[in-house]
Amino acid sequence: MTEKDLSGPALIWCPCPDGSVAEAISVEMLDERLVACANILGPVRSLFIWQGERGVAEEFGVLFKTDAARLDRAVARLAELHPYDCPAISGWRCDAATPAVLAWLGGELR
Repeated sequence: MTEKDLSGPALIWCPCPDGSVAEAISVEMLDERLVACANILGPVRSLFIWQGERGVAEEFGVLFKTDAARLDRAVARLAELHPYDCPAISGWRCDAATPAVLAWLGGELR
């Protein structure tokens, strides 16, 4: 991994079973300074295939804002905190952000 890969903003998407779980996980991630922000969205209707069967669920999605240096740790911790056996957690490094967002992330996640 290059130094560039470890700098800049990153995002994590994660569906949760309900709003209270989404909020509890978000608070923990914020308290541990793994993320600077958690946007809780919901309810969202999720259609999926799990263990060969089609499923439908009402979930609450969370979009976490962090930096690339914390991305792997944040994803791993989120998996520990999440109640699902196999939570659908996706994280990625962002290609662009405003200077103000970069400064905010850098300041909050020191």
